Amino acid sequence: MIITIASDHAGYELKECIVEWLLKQGHTVENEGPFNSESVDYPDFAHISANKVNTGKSEKGIIICGTGNGVSITANKYINVRAALCWIPEIAKLAREHNDANIITLPARFITKESAIDMVKIFLSTAFEGGRHKKRIDKIKEIRK
Repeated sequence: MIITIASDHAGYELKECIVEWLLKQGHTVENEGPFNSESVDYPDFAHISANKVNTGKSEKGIIICGTGNGVSITANKYINVRAALCWIPEIAKLAREHNDANIITLPARFITKESAIDMVKIFLSTAFEGGRHKKRIDKIKEIRK
């Protein structure tokens, strides 16, 4: 699977840990940065990964910041992106099953590395259920005035 991953400075260490795990699993990883823990602006990196998922250049995305909120808000600006902020494995599972999320966002300051790997593993291996959830997903792109 082709996976794009990015973070800000708060998520840098967790991102590197996840990159290592993904490579060991045989995934193609597009690490969008940053490449050190110096302070950066999270939208700069979230936009790169979200755009790759939006255009189909990456199958799934993982974006990390301190709370996961900023990168989630940024990623969800893209029409074909459904970014889900996850902090426990059950949320990651439901994000895929019910919401067909294609980007997982993680709160680096509030989860362990082990928990992050568990969530990524679940996120990547769980299928969208479709059915009653499909009509709801289709409504996300609607623009109402």
